[in-house]
Amino acid sequence: MAQSRSEQLIQEALAQDFSGWDFSWLHDGRWYEAEPSWNYRQIVQDRIESVDSLLDMGTGGGEFLASLSSLPAVTYATESYPPNVPVARARLESLGVTVVSFDDDRTLPLPDEAFQMVINRHESFCVSEVHRILKPGGTFLTQQVGATNCIQLNGFLQATTESDFDDWTLAKGVEQLEKAGFQITRAQEEFHDSIFYDVGAVVFYLKVIEWQVPNFTVGRYRDRLLAMHELIENQGAFSAKAHRFLIEAQKRWCLSRTKMTAVPENFARTIVELYGVEGVERSSWLR
Repeated sequence: MAQSRSEQLIQEALAQDFSGWDFSWLHDGRWYEAEPSWNYRQIVQDRIESVDSLLDMGTGGGEFLASLSSLPAVTYATESYPPNVPVARARLESLGVTVVSFDDDRTLPLPDEAFQMVINRHESFCVSEVHRILKPGGTFLTQQVGATNCIQLNGFLQATTESDFDDWTLAKGVEQLEKAGFQITRAQEEFHDSIFYDVGAVVFYLKVIEWQVPNFTVGRYRDRLLAMHELIENQGAFSAKAHRFLIEAQKRWCLSRTKMTAVPENFARTIVELYGVEGVERSSWLR
């Protein structure tokens, strides 16, 4: 018996391999997601031209990092998903990048104050660890997926939306970073189109983005997937809204009263004006 069109699309998606962070199968007319108004790649490229050390958190298969030109002399990448580590090393080590695997983002196997810049695209992070590994005055740049990302998928499938990241928004990210001793220099949040042109694209997306619908299986959601197939056949697509936010933050200089008296007054004033100083009242040492 011949497969139905919906079943054919579903099985194609289930059979499709996924490695690194390569969504090229979806980009062949199956799925479209609008870009934010900012260009994350260009921002990173512009910033790294003036830094001597860089860390890419959650590099996946190293695709993004490999696309940049003129990487700093000291460039590291971290990756926690074991199958991605050899893929990233094969792609990045010839470019002089050291790839470090890790199990817990609360205890990164990296030294204190090692990097002038840390970048992070769609990867979880522990704020205190980012602060620890950044040099004073260093920059943390992250583009994050917000809590309501493609929540329309969950609604149509009648799937739970409860997760540990229900409140993950720009405001929450900024709050965490400021509490950890960062000065926010840029903060933007947007919602833009994410359009699925066949049910196979939906299945592939949910297979890869495991946290969108926890414990997703075709069997569990078959009835709703078939209903989505019918909707797409009739309307041409299923539309959702992606949720993204961008934060650029600078690690404040932490200078004691003793250290401040050991530097020229003009320099001390410049440090305060640019970066702020934790735990020191200006009036106590600047007259």
